[in-house]
Amino acid sequence: MIRTLQFFSYIVLLGAFILSSCDKEDDPSSSGSGTITGIVANSEGQPIADVTVTVSGVSEEDRSVTTEADGKYTFEDVSLKIHAVTFSKTGWLTVSKSVAPKDFNAEKVATTTVTMVSASAEITGIITDAAAGGEPLSGVTVSVGVAGTVTSGNDGSYTIENLIVDNYTVTFSKANYITVTKQVTPADFIDGIVTLNVAVGSRELLRGLTADQLSTANKWYYNEYRGGRNADAYPHWDWACNYMSTLDFWGAWQEQNEGTTLQIRNGEDQRSNPADLNVFDSYVYGRKLITEDNKILSLRMRTHNADPASPAHFGVQVVDLSAAEPLAVKIGENKTYGSGDYADFEFDLSNYIGKEVVVAIGIYRQATGDYWKQLVLRAIRFADKKVVNWDWLPGTEVIPGWKLTQETARSTMPHNKKSFTGLSPVSGNRDNYVDAYRAWRNVSHVAAEWSFVPLIKDPEVFPSEGYILKTRNTADVNTTIPEAYLYAKFAVAPGSNLLTFTTRNFGSNYTYFKLTAIEDDGTVSHIAPQSNTAQEASAADNGCWKFKHGNGGAGNPEAYASFVYDLSPFNGKNVTLAFGVYNGEANTGENKLVFHTINLK
Repeated sequence: MIRTLQFFSYIVLLGAFILSSCDKEDDPSSSGSGTITGIVANSEGQPIADVTVTVSGVSEEDRSVTTEADGKYTFEDVSLKIHAVTFSKTGWLTVSKSVAPKDFNAEKVATTTVTMVSASAEITGIITDAAAGGEPLSGVTVSVGVAGTVTSGNDGSYTIENLIVDNYTVTFSKANYITVTKQVTPADFIDGIVTLNVAVGSRELLRGLTADQLSTANKWYYNEYRGGRNADAYPHWDWACNYMSTLDFWGAWQEQNEGTTLQIRNGEDQRSNPADLNVFDSYVYGRKLITEDNKILSLRMRTHNADPASPAHFGVQVVDLSAAEPLAVKIGENKTYGSGDYADFEFDLSNYIGKEVVVAIGIYRQATGDYWKQLVLRAIRFADKKVVNWDWLPGTEVIPGWKLTQETARSTMPHNKKSFTGLSPVSGNRDNYVDAYRAWRNVSHVAAEWSFVPLIKDPEVFPSEGYILKTRNTADVNTTIPEAYLYAKFAVAPGSNLLTFTTRNFGSNYTYFKLTAIEDDGTVSHIAPQSNTAQEASAADNGCWKFKHGNGGAGNPEAYASFVYDLSPFNGKNVTLAFGVYNGEANTGENKLVFHTINLK
């Protein structure tokens, strides 16, 4: 984005020269006229023809020329004052430079040569009016900052061209409509194009968010989310196993030892905010499919800065975006709690069975002024009954000892992503991991996108080789119940029924692992790889495979071992897939299974 910085630098320079223009009028060197010339080339130094070069100045007409085959352009008879020179061509990033009186030499020639960056990417889409039944909406200003601004046409369409594949914040604004903001990442560009359709005009349903914004909220695929750092009931509750901080939040929140806290916004500029027991002050939210198996939402929580005399006010609200007029609906009455002891609260979502809805858990501001409360969430859990204490989700286990129930497997939502990484963009430790966990959201990290079940052993979260599941150094050999596993559900079909898992291990011992498929009717299958590239690999007991492979790292991705699985027998089915690590040999240390990548294609 060097060109963007150059543009901003020019704006600063332009302001400076305008402020000093009176002095320049008295400078004899700024009188008369001269020439602006130069060459336009690409990053490899090759000339670019047919670039439109426009020179403009204060109170002067714009003039344009086109570069020749050798990339050269020339403007004659140009006043010796400050000018903006802009270089533009379809498929290239627009560049702006400034020419000041001091840039003209003794012969009154200013040479301005630039390098342009190829920019053939674009963001395009249709804008509709959410307040008028989805009719196309014209006259909406669509902007990605200095990279481009356009206005939607009569059919609601817009296209911002001449972009590079990069991160962009796209804003959609029009008078009397709520401004909508969308984020675009490099991963969103498909063949250089991002198709971004939006509806504007929606009113806020939850504080700060419209229906259009809620429609793109992250999905709560799973029935349990754990927060906090303390290792209560280790390893089920431990900082390395608790990933609630990867969810969507609005307002003030923080990861603390006791849990993930929703906080009253209490900065000095926020203390005048009015009390409101109907609209959350801060909340966590996600899209959730409600079924008979997960219709009861249980919260395990405590509070900070609250007591029975002055408790925290909290609750759950649901937004059904499929309704003719979506509203944020309270589930039961507001609740209050003010204690440092954990307690369990339930909310009945039965009215939404069969629907995917937005579920929000939030804290309310009960008073204006210096009002400070914290709602400490230790667990968000969905089941067919209330869940209490540090218990696992209730139901009939798909495999005895796994703690994964048939009810949970059935009600897990099929994932809409197909590619995952175990590499963390940011590192961390017990005392400083939230930024790293949040960075997982941008790379489809396996620990954020799959559900981690720490039956016996915690993971290694941030190694440079990938996310690691490991065994204990124990004599308890078991190839039926894993030490830990990750699971996610997928709609298996042609085009996404070949799974490739890249991995490695460490040392001279074998690592035992297996891929297990669980169908919604409870049928369990252990899947053998159809091929692998490990240095040593072979079938072991109870569907496990054991392997040794010591190559692969962040700087050597091609060296990982690949295990390829054919999922075509499950075509047309929703299948929960689980990767587990097993203690296949006694007293052999912490044998490790590295999650580098998982890809379905």
